[in-house]
Amino acid sequence: MNPQAKIYVAGHRGLAGSAIVRRLRAAGYDNLVQRTHAELDLTNQAAVDAFFEAERPEYVFLAAAKVGGIHANDTYPAEFLRDNLAIQTNVIHAAWKNGTRKLAFLGSSCIYPKFAPQPMPESSLLTGALEPTNEWYAVAKIAGIKMCQAYRRQYGFDAISLMPTNLYGPGDNFDLQNSHVLPALLRKFHEAKARGDSEVVVWGTGTPRREFMHVDDLGAAAVFLMETYSDEDFVNVGVGSDVSIRELADIVKDVTGFQGNIVQDTSKPDGTPRKLMDVGRLSALGWHAKVELREGIAQTYAWFVEHYGGQSA
Repeated sequence: MNPQAKIYVAGHRGLAGSAIVRRLRAAGYDNLVQRTHAELDLTNQAAVDAFFEAERPEYVFLAAAKVGGIHANDTYPAEFLRDNLAIQTNVIHAAWKNGTRKLAFLGSSCIYPKFAPQPMPESSLLTGALEPTNEWYAVAKIAGIKMCQAYRRQYGFDAISLMPTNLYGPGDNFDLQNSHVLPALLRKFHEAKARGDSEVVVWGTGTPRREFMHVDDLGAAAVFLMETYSDEDFVNVGVGSDVSIRELADIVKDVTGFQGNIVQDTSKPDGTPRKLMDVGRLSALGWHAKVELREGIAQTYAWFVEHYGGQSA
């Protein structure tokens, strides 16, 4: 990309989008187009068309999405399906129609079957049933991959797809009901320590294994792939290693300084038994994650304390 190229980051205030913006600016890309949700509703087709006709960005990072954990997916299935389909469809079509040179679509590791081979290779897409607790979001993201592939095949549109693993870092959602597991645990342990609680309850058995990538690594990978990669095949973006939820809770307990016990609530759902990305394709392209998990969690906790302290997130 030319350093002066006009670049639109959809979802620039979100966890992934803000990291992409940080990486772009650090790499010398200063001509960035940004719109808040209040300024541009990406589910509104007419509004998206008008934006692209006026701005005509050369490059687009599609990081905008309605996201959440198991509880949010289970509570709002219609919104997770409808809103994500609308955002993707509107942005990809308008970008192609208005001459965008290249688009990078960000998906999710939940696109894979519940019992996909571990680690999950890109080839396991659509080879089995999805995890029921997040299938609405997964179906939308699979449609986004296929739309990028279809527009490349039919129109020659240079659209690539990236499938990030579980992300965490500064700017995350720390709401206890609608956030992902790592930020929820950070807040739970922080507040339990502040109250002087004797225990923290963690959902499920603690045995499911998850891969966690610091969002600044995702930002670096997204810019790297935009600069160097052009193919119909999508690319897993992860760190290539995982931990159990119980191991994660132990790290969070240590980082936050909580002195009590961890209790597993086995009446709560576990979700997918394991979700580890096969990052062979990304590694072969010459990119590897850099932020170690404990270091990244400590950085994220410091950000949380600075921004929220004892207040509600």
